[in-house]
Amino acid sequence: MIFYVSNIPLAFAQNENQFIYNGFLQAKLHLDGSAKITSNGLLQLTNTINNLYPQVCHALYQFPLKFNTTSSGSIPSLSFSTNFVFAIVPQVPNVGGHGMAFTIRPSSNFTNVVGNQYLGLFNSSNEGLTSNHILAIELDTALNPEFGDIDRNHVAIDVNSLNSTDSASAMYFSNKEGKNISLELISGNSTHLWIDYDEAKKLLSVTLAPNGIPKPNQPLMSKSIDLSQYVLESMYVGFSTATGTLIPSNHYVLGWTFNKSGQAQSLDVSKFPSLPRERKPKELPRLMIMVFLIAVTLLLITITGAAYIIGRTEYEEVHEDWERENGPHRFIYKNLYKGFGKVYKGIPPSSNVQIAVKRVSHNSKQGMKKFVAEIISMGRLRHRNLVQLLGYCW
Repeated sequence: MIFYVSNIPLAFAQNENQFIYNGFLQAKLHLDGSAKITSNGLLQLTNTINNLYPQVCHALYQFPLKFNTTSSGSIPSLSFSTNFVFAIVPQVPNVGGHGMAFTIRPSSNFTNVVGNQYLGLFNSSNEGLTSNHILAIELDTALNPEFGDIDRNHVAIDVNSLNSTDSASAMYFSNKEGKNISLELISGNSTHLWIDYDEAKKLLSVTLAPNGIPKPNQPLMSKSIDLSQYVLESMYVGFSTATGTLIPSNHYVLGWTFNKSGQAQSLDVSKFPSLPRERKPKELPRLMIMVFLIAVTLLLITITGAAYIIGRTEYEEVHEDWERENGPHRFIYKNLYKGFGKVYKGIPPSSNVQIAVKRVSHNSKQGMKKFVAEIISMGRLRHRNLVQLLGYCW
């Protein structure tokens, strides 16, 4: 699904290379996948509704920007500055999708990209090709050893490949405390990311901090890189996100500012839309609950069936050879049962002979062979006032 949101923008657009969005209700964005603008102005890239298949979502500034490969004037042509506030809200605490990335790319066509660990940027065939001309700053919330990930909570610089040029565990430098403090990308809290490239110094800087805290004096990463080798003259800027299956995350962007010809404007936090209220307590996905219940039910059925078969085999009627040689035959118990000490007239299913059925109890301490011997003796008795014993069961 691809659509455009392009009414009168709440963003300033002094020229074609600069914009600012404090919320996205009337933003000029190119969206695909399940990406959407919520009713209160959040840019929602992925969601936790569709968790059966991996999600791949993108949001790009609607128009391509000029990234001239030759410098002119006092401002180097490839320098840019951008910052945005995002939030990754997992459905299950500390378990999320694969993350999101800010990307600069030559096309708004995402036909050949895939989700999961590829973050909607590449696929298994084109990952690593120099012809990609893709720069990405990834916010990775999954550990993928095949790409050399350092952990499941890191920020990285990617050039044409997910084998990162540089990476660092998510943290920020506290100007007040003078030290680095760890950040959890999938905490559900809003986080601010600054990306600045100085072409004169050939230096790409990435800075991270919790939303509401001023930009730290020290960046998380500073990487020497000549973007003129990778960036084309016309490029799109925006976001790419991807999730796996069963346990997805909501990826939000609250505000975004970009400047191709100088320092990006400051975002106004007071104008940001609110994140959805967190559900408490957090519940496991319905699909996982269903799978668990089905598994438990099948296990109980298996145990019950096994117990029935074992019990039936254990108590199954076993005919001994000596029984065939000594008079009366043994009948199936269910054909004679229900006498309860009284004598009943009956007809066995296997014949039309009228019989009398009598239930006889014996001492439980008495041996089985002794009891059978007594029955056999009774079967040999013949008298006009005695009913002949035809068979027995126990």
